[in-house]
Amino acid sequence: MTRILLIDDEPDILRVLCRSLEADGYAVACARSGPEGIAAFEAQRADIVITDIKMPGMDGIEVLKHIKARDPDSEVVIITGHGDIDSAVEALQFGASDFINKPVRDEAMSIALKRAEDKIDIKRRLKEHTHDLEHKIESATRELRRRSNFLGRVIRSSNDGIVATDEHLGIVVFNPGAENIFGYPQEDVVHKLRLPELLPENMTASFLQAMTSAEDRKDWPWTETELVSRTGERIPVRFSGSILNERGRKLGVVAFIQDLREIKGLQLELVRSERLAAIGQTVAGLAHGIKNVLHGLKGGSYLVDVGIAKGDSQKLQKGWDMIKRSIDRTANLVMDLLSYSKEREPEYQECAPNEIAAEVCDLVRERAHQERAEIVREFDPAIGRVLMDPHTVHTALLNFVSNALDACLFDEGTGKSWQVRVRTCAEPGQTIRFDVSDNGAGMSDEVQRKLFSSFFSTKGHRGTGLGLLVTRKLVEEHGGRIEVASRLGEGTTFSMRLPYRTQARTNGLPRAG
Repeated sequence: MTRILLIDDEPDILRVLCRSLEADGYAVACARSGPEGIAAFEAQRADIVITDIKMPGMDGIEVLKHIKARDPDSEVVIITGHGDIDSAVEALQFGASDFINKPVRDEAMSIALKRAEDKIDIKRRLKEHTHDLEHKIESATRELRRRSNFLGRVIRSSNDGIVATDEHLGIVVFNPGAENIFGYPQEDVVHKLRLPELLPENMTASFLQAMTSAEDRKDWPWTETELVSRTGERIPVRFSGSILNERGRKLGVVAFIQDLREIKGLQLELVRSERLAAIGQTVAGLAHGIKNVLHGLKGGSYLVDVGIAKGDSQKLQKGWDMIKRSIDRTANLVMDLLSYSKEREPEYQECAPNEIAAEVCDLVRERAHQERAEIVREFDPAIGRVLMDPHTVHTALLNFVSNALDACLFDEGTGKSWQVRVRTCAEPGQTIRFDVSDNGAGMSDEVQRKLFSSFFSTKGHRGTGLGLLVTRKLVEEHGGRIEVASRLGEGTTFSMRLPYRTQARTNGLPRAG
């Protein structure tokens, strides 16, 4: 309930106003003079003080000064006579919320009180928001405020990068956190660069659209993405932003950028620990696979012995083929296990992703022909030579295509013309997407949930369960990701997105044109 202190030296007016305000639901205290009003205010602070401007001894102006000195947040409404307009203006200069002419009408009083209450509410919300903002900054600014009209209060000591622009997207604020992330000194950025020259296209496109259209968008939710520093390093960040508005006019934008390198490093350490634990579990599970390999070796060696003893070249050849297959399975198993357990940094080289995809298609062409499956190539001609790790691209694509051919082989559907489609596509943000689709057996929801589980395979004795684990590890080390879409009996699509690099800039900062 709003507390009101009413001060007037005329008892009749005081009594009438007091009853009227109480009837409107306010808690009202009354005083018949300035000193009495000051004493009542000191005893119990009021939200709104209504005082007559003309009173003997201490007038309304003096009361106003005392009230504002004690509590600047209290609102004061002045009651004036028709000849006191100069005094009313003076009262407003000293911080009065409003003034009302005598005789006081209910409508004028309601409007003045509503204005005063609105001001009190705005101050309260401002204090709450400021307190919340300070708490966020003290805890490494995990969530910066989203309301653009409060962005000017962000403290320079923030650990996060803060970049603000004018209405033309020219950079006007570039804090130390941004310097640490981008590697550019403030003096080389402020009033010299525009936001599109600093941030990737995928981060600035929505800002450009919001600033140039009638769209009433104010802020963007936190999103994980990557940006490139001055040295060419790809830095994982959390990104958010707001449009700065004042009375409906778009003044510029502000971007908040949290450096995730340390967090990603900790996550990587956790993944390494989990991977080592999974290796321990996998070694136990390998016993069954090794036993099958040993059966193959024993069977093959037996046929070889019989073939030698009886001079039977057919048994000799059959036994040797069994031994070779078992050796190949053993080699693949050991190499997969080594690849999964060992950390590997991507080796960026200039390469042509389309050529790597074509080489993979050529490698499996004979096998596809034997299994009556067609390899379809759809390569984006816009993809040229880029800096990527060709080993990751080749290994991942070969695994996906081999799995796709297995899905066609295991498909129980009849009358199908099986196809494995290999597609490349350039995407925004210096990313290339590789899709490998088949119209084979497909996967159930349960199989999809277990797809990247340690030692899980749908191929029975033919699979080790390490192929997709190794592939996902290589892709994640490259900063990419894998997505799977599948429907039982209809087919599966593996989508791999890998970022690529361009040559690092060596000529300093790009300058605004």
